[in-house]
Amino acid sequence: ITEPTGLNINIGQRGRVEFRIKTKGLSAHASAPERGENAIYKMAKIINEVEKLNESLKDDPFLGKGTIAVTQIFFKSPSQNAVPDECVIHIDRRLTKGETKESAYEEIREIFRKTGIDGEIVELICEERSYTGLLYSMEKYFPTWVTGEKDIIVESARKAYKEVFEKEPTIGKWTFSTNGVVTAGIYKIPTVGFGPGDEIFAHAPNEKVRISHLLKAAAFYAVFPKTLTEMIEGRYES
Repeated sequence: ITEPTGLNINIGQRGRVEFRIKTKGLSAHASAPERGENAIYKMAKIINEVEKLNESLKDDPFLGKGTIAVTQIFFKSPSQNAVPDECVIHIDRRLTKGETKESAYEEIREIFRKTGIDGEIVELICEERSYTGLLYSMEKYFPTWVTGEKDIIVESARKAYKEVFEKEPTIGKWTFSTNGVVTAGIYKIPTVGFGPGDEIFAHAPNEKVRISHLLKAAAFYAVFPKTLTEMIEGRYES
């Protein structure tokens, strides 16, 4: 993967699942709110527990801590003078090692049990149409992944790095998400990353890559296939 690594070797990242939580209420005129059930008030209790949950999520010495954040809130109401009968929040849940979509959902179900609120988890599906007209659907779940340092692809990348730069590489991970969620997270294909540029500039208004990084990365990309082939052939010969 050629996402920016600052010319270091990256071998993993936290995963992500996006979903929504819905609460239902009963609309009534705002002059007599006691006649209804305010869906926003119900959601407020859930949001409070989500904020607390973020402080107690699992940590990993390599990938770091899992996180959860409410990023959007929506509601349905007949008017500005009526009690809302539906409220929805959007959740961005970053998953560290050992956390999955199901474990994240179970944390929310526990909040429902704790608050006594009959909330609903809404799974999200992303749909994109290709140039051929084919509609491709994918759940908004991107699994956590880490490739072991002893894996042949990491050892090959390390060897290529030493040949090009004449020093030991720094082994790290990305803070953001990459296509490794598919290759390694879903399909379990050993994956490694090396790229020019620093991740702090990714998707930023001042996004940039040093020209010197491009030249050095090109040298690594030229050598890496050779070292990988040599190490694979060496294992078969032995």
